Amino acid sequence: MSGHIAQDWEPVVIRKKGVTAGQRRDEKAVNEARRSGGPIETIKKFNAGSNKAATSTPGINTKKLDDETEELAHERVPTDLKKNIMQARTEKKLTQAQLAQLINEKPQVIQEYESGKAIPNQQIISKLERALGAKLRNKK
Repeated sequence: MSGHIAQDWEPVVIRKKGVTAGQRRDEKAVNEARRSGGPIETIKKFNAGSNKAATSTPGINTKKLDDETEELAHERVPTDLKKNIMQARTEKKLTQAQLAQLINEKPQVIQEYESGKAIPNQQIISKLERALGAKLRNKK
């Protein structure tokens, strides 16, 4: 065997993964850079970690509210609807929580409707009518 033996394959180089941006900001990495004299950059971010922009300066909406002269209010649940819901629920011997579970709503929703604080939603009223088996709305 007299001949020259040649390699026909490429060398494989195994390396560690590069340092990610999150790892560069890690406290351990920053301390290591300080010890070795490596570059460290600190940046003060404007309003970082606070919500001062939303509360500190009165915005354009404040002026609109001050200039508003019309008295505005949300529509509330009518008294007859409140009474009809309470009456139908007590006839069925249901608590507010049980009725809420029947119509897949939170108990607070039923409480708000019966106290008159809720803003009427026709879908919820329809669910209540179906669950209680009673007509709750008066025809106009």
